Amino acid sequence: MSSRALQKKMDDLLYKEDHGLLKASHKSRTLRKMLANKLAVTGFVVFVLMVIMCVLAPLLTKYGPNTIDLRTRLNAPSTTHILGTDQIGRDIWARILYGGRISIFVGLGSALGAAFIGISLGTYAGYRRGLLDSIIMKLSEIMMSFPQIILVSILVTILGQSLWNLLFIFILTGWPSMYRMARSQMLSIRELEYIQALQAFGIKGHVIAFKHMLPNAIGPIFVNITLSTAMFILQEASLSFLGLGVPLETATWGNILNVAQDLTILRQAWWVWLPVGLVITLFVLAVNFIGDGLRDAADPTQVG
Repeated sequence: MSSRALQKKMDDLLYKEDHGLLKASHKSRTLRKMLANKLAVTGFVVFVLMVIMCVLAPLLTKYGPNTIDLRTRLNAPSTTHILGTDQIGRDIWARILYGGRISIFVGLGSALGAAFIGISLGTYAGYRRGLLDSIIMKLSEIMMSFPQIILVSILVTILGQSLWNLLFIFILTGWPSMYRMARSQMLSIRELEYIQALQAFGIKGHVIAFKHMLPNAIGPIFVNITLSTAMFILQEASLSFLGLGVPLETATWGNILNVAQDLTILRQAWWVWLPVGLVITLFVLAVNFIGDGLRDAADPTQVG
């Protein structure tokens, strides 16, 4: 082996080693910043704990979410029913646990679905610009010109009430904000010198956009996903409270709140609606705290 070839091989090995150390160091700093954010850690613990409790619902309660017992209707919290019963004798604790499965699935599934569509379109169109970007931008502006809760209500009325219809509607109405967020990040990053260097080397556009540009915009996008998760959970609760969400026979956090429309229950049976209201508030706060922590930890400009 010639001295030149040997030197090149050594340089390549040193580059790979240094590059690997830099990546490991960056990940270590990111993790440290995340763990140093007490609110983010608290939010993550609360989020994981609530998800685990909902998944393990059969182990935490002996009642089903739709088990009716008219002999125990509107019972206050007791050792038998730790959060009381509703107007037809269903156990509130069981309904919160089982309802959390549906509400969290709708919120997280809708946010991830909208993010996949919006970020994919925003990343590529924001890099390429041109006619594709103009068309998608106008479409997103048209969809965002309607108040989202009204647009969702109209679509639910047209398509009908079901879990999958609601999931589809949330994704359909949620992708424009994700698209605009990803697009705005791409427009600022595409003007940087390293992007121009990659273009000069003839690297394909989709590789530049998704491999080299998107990771540098992941901080704000993470925040948008978490905020969208919280927003969709609140929207599901709002629609179910109005009777337009998941069918009332299915236990969700919003459907549990639906009974609070009755003034008698609102005034005299606080255990029917207050616990689930607190659960929704706590879960939404936890998701927002996680989002703030991810923003500070994953944003390259914030990592010290």
